[in-house]
Parts: sequence; structure tokens; C-alpha cells
Amino acid sequence: MSRIKEILNQLLKKADIEINGPRPWDIQITNEQLYSAVMRKQSLGLGEAYIAKWWEVQKLDEFFIRLLNAKLDDLFHAEILKNPSLLVYGIRPLARYIKASLFNYQTQRRAFQIGEKHYDVGNDLFSVMLDKEMNYTCGYWREATTLDEAQAAKCDLICKKLYLEPGQTILDIGCGWGSFARHAARYYGVSVVGVTVSKEQKALAEELCKGLPIEIRLQDYRDVKEKFDNIVSIGMFEHVGYKNYRTYMQVAKRCLNKGGKFLLHTMGANFTSPTGDEWIQRYIFPNSTLPSIKQMGQSIENLFIMEDWHNFGPDYAKTLYAWHANFEKNWDKLKG
Repeated sequence: MSRIKEILNQLLKKADIEINGPRPWDIQITNEQLYSAVMRKQSLGLGEAYIAKWWEVQKLDEFFIRLLNAKLDDLFHAEILKNPSLLVYGIRPLARYIKASLFNYQTQRRAFQIGEKHYDVGNDLFSVMLDKEMNYTCGYWREATTLDEAQAAKCDLICKKLYLEPGQTILDIGCGWGSFARHAARYYGVSVVGVTVSKEQKALAEELCKGLPIEIRLQDYRDVKEKFDNIVSIGMFEHVGYKNYRTYMQVAKRCLNKGGKFLLHTMGANFTSPTGDEWIQRYIFPNSTLPSIKQMGQSIENLFIMEDWHNFGPDYAKTLYAWHANFEKNWDKLKG
């Protein structure tokens, strides 16, 4: 334990984080089992130890910013490789990598798991945490000052990139609560078919979209057969899985009318991996993984021509802060 503690303390110092230090981003350790938990399970161990209240920090965001900026995950794995006695702790991530390379965790049989375990937790939570139209993806803050403005700006940016015209038909893969569909139908005069794997999303989306030319389906994207003038997918590609990227693009190609456009909005990784973070997969988004530019590029070969690439990833920080503020403001309504 003493060797493990020493290594982790040294790594934290490289991120300018002090054990039981006075600054708001310094970690306060209340149970030293934290050290072995992190060594055994890495990010999952760190998260589960936080749930168990083995550690705390005043400013979680500042703490994680420093971990990420110092690339502590890379340093951690390098430290394991340098110490033969610690190699046993490298078995878990290696096993996860191999399993993800061999098995498809996002088959059609498993497609609805993410809906059941995440999006179906309750519309009462999402209705108070998100903007008034219930967009659950990154807002576009270039000229916006509020969450509502940022999300409306994002939806409008998408409509403009697609050059939407009245009377066109749009497929929205992963439509959520129908926020984009409503924006496009109201302001651009199009009709929309939205597909989701969440029963709760479908129920509320149908209510919110009443009176508009919008159809909401509980359906896996692979089962869509019709053709549309344009296709959009906003914040759903993270649930597709790398073994299905090519299939996903083939479905989009199959469902697109000649001359149509497909706009994909997704979070992404700057490295290629068959699997995602274990903490996120276990507790937030089951079976999820972030695509890399390489993976997306390979998936569209001989299917699509890349016309536009627009990154506004830093806007996600503002979006997350706004969601967190809404959550805190409405905690008394939610905690009961």
C-alpha cells in the first residue's frame, strides 16, 4: 500500500493537486482504501470511491481539469509499465480493450438498453435540468448568453447547414424529446420523422410536438427503411459503437434522397479506441464510446463526401455549467 500511495501522490503533484491541501481543487482523503481502488479500477475506482465518500473536493470541476490537463491517465499507465510489481493492475484495462474489440455491445438486441437505463430515468429530471425545449446536447454559445439562446442557436445552425426548405422531409436519428424537430418544423416548414430508443422520450416528445408535422417513433435506426430529403443526428452517435459505424452510415445513405445532406453532431475523442471510459459506461451511458476522426472518416468512405467540419467542443463546458445550475436550483423538487 505504501508504494501505491507514494506513486499516486507523486502523480497528483504533477497535476498541482495536493493531498488534504488547502486549495479548492485539492483532494481530501477520508479513507485510504481509495489508493487501492484507483489502482485496481482506475476511473471506475475513483468514481465509486467518491460515491462511498472516501474522498471529496470542494471544486470537482477544477480537480478534473487539472487531472486532464496533466494527462494523468497516460502518466498512470506509464508508471504501471515501469514497475513490474504493478503490472497486475494493467490487466483490467487490457481485458476491457480485448472484449470491446471482440464483441459488439451495441447490437440491435441491446439497442434499447441506453434508453431504459439513462433516458427513461424520468422526464421530471430532464424537464427542469435542460433548456425550455429540452435539448440534451451541447449548445452553441458564440452569440448566446443563456442556455435557451444557445440551444436555439445550435438548432438554427443545423437548419442553415442543411439549407432546409419548406416541404422537405427530415429524418432525425436519436430525436430525444423532439427539440430539433420542433425548431425545424416551426421555422423552416419541414416535416420530420424522429426515432428514439427511449419510451419516456417518445411519450413526452409526442405531447410536445402536437399540431406539428412530426412523427416520433420508438425504433432502432437500423429499422428505418424510407427515404428523406435530409438526415440529422444530434448527440446519438456516441451510442452507436465502433463496430456499427459503417452500418450506421450505410443506413443513412440508404435513407437519403439523391442530392440530400446528412448532418452528424457528436462528441468525439482525439484518439482511437474500441471502448469508452469505464465509469461513464457503468453509471452514465451504458455501451457508449466516443468516435475518433479516424473512425468517422473510415466509416463514410465511398458513401459520403465531407463538405463541412465544425468543432465547438469548448461550448460543452458552458452547457454543462448551465445544466448543473438548473439541477441545483431545482434540487428541492427532485430530491423527494
